[in-house]
Amino acid sequence: MDEKLTIFIAVTSAAVVLQMLMLLGMYLTLHRLSAHLNSVANEVKSQVFPLLESGKHLQADIKRILETSSPKVELVLDNAAAITTTAYAGIGRIEGAANDILDGARLQVIRANEIITRAMNRVEDTTQKVAHTVTSPIKHANGLVQGVSAGVNAFFGKKRSRNGGPSDEMFI
Repeated sequence: MDEKLTIFIAVTSAAVVLQMLMLLGMYLTLHRLSAHLNSVANEVKSQVFPLLESGKHLQADIKRILETSSPKVELVLDNAAAITTTAYAGIGRIEGAANDILDGARLQVIRANEIITRAMNRVEDTTQKVAHTVTSPIKHANGLVQGVSAGVNAFFGKKRSRNGGPSDEMFI
């Protein structure tokens, strides 16, 4: 039994030593990994923290700009609204005046058209009356002259010639 006990103790001691070597290897690997993670963390800190700091400064600058420009922007918007309202009212007045002018111009055109139409009708009537008044006595006088001429020609026995027309000898 002694021998079995010695073998058991030797195997147990070898297992403990092997377990200790494995734990040592795990420790060394974790130590290297921890050192590498620390270096990566330090590198990230060295690059990210300045960005965060500059971001904080940028945020503060933007906040300050917004605080200082906010009243100015509100004033500009209020002025734009007032200008728009004034312009809209002015355009309404101009539109009303333009409509009034156009209505007046339309009435004047209609009146001028009526006046010209009446004047043209009167000129036409006057022309007809003048033509009738002038030509009617001339026609009567012409008829009278022709009658007298025919009487004189009949009385003196001359053949009547047609007014510029062809004579009977020339007619074939």
